[in-house]
Amino acid sequence: MAEVSKTAILGASGFIGNRLIEMAAAEGRLDAIVPVVRRASGLALAGRFGLQGRVVSTLDRTGLASALGGCSDLVCAAAGDPRTIVESITPIYEAARQAGLRRIIYLSSAMVHGQAPAPATSEASPLSLKQPLAYNKAKITAERLLQDLLADGGPEIVILRPGIVYGPRSRWTGGLANDLLSKTAFLADAGTGICNAVYVDNLVHAVNLARLAKGVSGEAFLLNDRETIQWRDLVAPLAEALGIELEALPRPAAQDLLRSMGGLYQRVLLPAARGAVGLLPKRLAEAQRAARRALRGLNIDDDRGPSQSAEAVREMALLQSCRTRLSSAKAERMLGYDPPIRFAEACRRCVEWLRFADYPVR
Repeated sequence: MAEVSKTAILGASGFIGNRLIEMAAAEGRLDAIVPVVRRASGLALAGRFGLQGRVVSTLDRTGLASALGGCSDLVCAAAGDPRTIVESITPIYEAARQAGLRRIIYLSSAMVHGQAPAPATSEASPLSLKQPLAYNKAKITAERLLQDLLADGGPEIVILRPGIVYGPRSRWTGGLANDLLSKTAFLADAGTGICNAVYVDNLVHAVNLARLAKGVSGEAFLLNDRETIQWRDLVAPLAEALGIELEALPRPAAQDLLRSMGGLYQRVLLPAARGAVGLLPKRLAEAQRAARRALRGLNIDDDRGPSQSAEAVREMALLQSCRTRLSSAKAERMLGYDPPIRFAEACRRCVEWLRFADYPVR
């Protein structure tokens, strides 16, 4: 009997890593999965399927090499702060080389092109570190490090750049629901911005294709759902399920809100809490009110959604100002990417998860 080719999932306790395991279980491929996590508590979800995982830091090259022993490829889905994202790249790659892995599938992000990319942006577009968010810069740096390491030989590298990844347990599902319930949600430009989003199962589909495709080492692939959607399309099913009128959400102009998060923040936004907002032009005042509501600090934990910090509000305003649809044409051509879950079905599943997670779904 031929030996099963094993895939290590680094970050198996996270949203995407856990879904990779769930879908492997559904397809009868659990014997080919090796969960790798930073802490033993992170094995709780994988433990549902009787999987014996491995615990090691992403910065521990020797420990990682041991944890990856017996695997043929690695899916790097580990999360972390910007510093960890960058500093873990070399240990991960060198450990994979030492363990004799064939390929690394690295989950980067479409945000390397910015939250509101320029028209005609593609995988061939140059990446710039002149971006406002530290996460974007870290992912760019990580990709460059991987390409430099690839030049020295060793495991092949395939880079996936999904848009925002939504679905059950995602911060773009539970987090948006939290914002709606806490009245901190807003739809910049009335939610007409392009939402470059990919349902988690469609991303898992792409990961599995990237593991097996030939002639793709060193390539990067943008990933989106099949449909072109606006931000209001993503928010509307959640709002309806929670009994919240979409039309009642604040609708500041994206650029006004971004200005309020920039140079005007210290001078105007904070005094606005003491009544100065009444002195502002109506359109900017609306942006200030939306920003102030979103900045009250919900302290939401990672499993239910992002904390509404100034950085989170700024990212949302940038995302909702997007007017460019990122194409998955390269992934379709070279990987055979064909998203199996349509947007309407993805939204239905998200609402069902809200019900399961005990949100007040109507």
